Amino acid sequence: MYAIIKYGSKQYKVSVGDELKLDRFEAQSKASIEVSQVLAINDKELKVGAPFVVGAKVVLEVINHGKDKKVVIYKKRRRKDSKLKRGFRRQFTRVVVKDIKA
Repeated sequence: MYAIIKYGSKQYKVSVGDELKLDRFEAQSKASIEVSQVLAINDKELKVGAPFVVGAKVVLEVINHGKDKKVVIYKKRRRKDSKLKRGFRRQFTRVVVKDIKA
């Protein structure tokens, strides 16, 4: 059994027990979150919503917050002696999928 959910501006294919790194949001550890934006759910047969499946929910539990590895942006223009190096570390919230309700 799996579901395709929309969280923020991204879509994720999830099953029970999967860990996800979502964009950071304010929540305490062990907090429970319900996502009702379920695009599709597969429970013996595929149900696709238009745009969301009616009555379907995915329950997530917050594990912790953190920062990802550094992403380096390097721009160089040839023969112009112009270069630019920047970087950032994306902040995330790690969650685990507890239940999929159809």
